[in-house]
Amino acid sequence: MPSVMPASPAVPAAASRYLTFTRAEWARLRLTTPLPLSEPQLRPLVGLAEPVSLDEVADVYLPLSRLLNLYVAATRSLQQARATFLGAPVRPVPFVIGLAGSVAVGKSTFARILQALLARWPSHPTVDLVTTDGFLFPRAVLEARGLMERKGFPESYDVKRLITFLADVKSGVPEVTAPVYSHLAYDIVPGEVRHVHQPDIVILEGLNVLQTRHGSSRGPALFVSDFFDFSIYLDAQESDIEHWYAERFLALRDTVFTNPSSYFHRYAKLSREEAIETAGSLWRSINLVNLRENVRPTRERAHVILEKGRDHAVRRVRLRKI
Repeated sequence: MPSVMPASPAVPAAASRYLTFTRAEWARLRLTTPLPLSEPQLRPLVGLAEPVSLDEVADVYLPLSRLLNLYVAATRSLQQARATFLGAPVRPVPFVIGLAGSVAVGKSTFARILQALLARWPSHPTVDLVTTDGFLFPRAVLEARGLMERKGFPESYDVKRLITFLADVKSGVPEVTAPVYSHLAYDIVPGEVRHVHQPDIVILEGLNVLQTRHGSSRGPALFVSDFFDFSIYLDAQESDIEHWYAERFLALRDTVFTNPSSYFHRYAKLSREEAIETAGSLWRSINLVNLRENVRPTRERAHVILEKGRDHAVRRVRLRKI
């Protein structure tokens, strides 16, 4: 009589790698964590056309800073355990946080506020913020390779240099340097670098920091995200991000673009209607394509996904179980 193979257990339809929290549920996880920022201290951290209130900081950022503080402590305990096993002294290594998300979703503002909060925990007062903009190829290289319309796509970054930077940071190199990017010139600043001196925490902010694909199968064996201790993805509906992109474009038209040294000075004379049309065209032809092809597919690799509503406020938080 033929044997009967046991049926495989069905995977529950509701199975998920994430725990999901409403904003109110997430806010309660702050517990007694104090709010260390005042309104005047918050304002300089907020970017153009990106409203952030102190309530948002209390409800969303503070629970996250508490969680990260616990992660930093746990990671240091693991480092101590490894040193004990090896019979070697503990060598402090920076805790690295990756922050990903679309253009105009609010990454820069989020990173600055998170940096300010994390630096106020007594156990890790030194927090550096590095953006991947500095690791873009210089404009001359992008122009020579026909990549100016693909700026921000994975192939526009000097990934090897970025990986070397992170490897040095995680190896405890006393001083590591990163290139500096000028949004005014829309280019790397020749000869200028920023110095990173063994901080307690490094926040690396960029579009594609969670990527594991490369344009060539002979790409590096390591990925940027291999160096992360924790990762965050800022998420929102495409239509909302497009709206924010247009709002920011209009704000820049009236401020930064008016500077004759600005690479985008030509946009300063656009009427409101022309500016909105131009922003929409740039969004659809470049940034939306990058979001769909490269950025959003990395979302499920993040430890935390923060979902924003039309008003920029975080409405839901997803925390990875493992």
